[in-house]
Amino acid sequence: MFEAFGTVERVSIVTDRDTGRAKGFGFVEMSGDAEADRAINALNGKDLDGRNLTVNEARPKGDRGSGGGGGSRQNNRW
Repeated sequence: MFEAFGTVERVSIVTDRDTGRAKGFGFVEMSGDAEADRAINALNGKDLDGRNLTVNEARPKGDRGSGGGGGSRQNNRW
């Protein structure tokens, strides 16, 4: 699917370590930013087997905003 927009360098499908089943997301590394941008623009929101794709540039874990939970007790006031 991504090869239509350029050279795919690597694909990594994220799996559950206990069950080995896919978690429903993964990472595609393309050879250049322009190719990746074309793929993002063309594929984001498209249907794949009845599911809408969310395609965007990966961000480091620390840059994902404050969503979710967690954190250590040291950093939070209980």
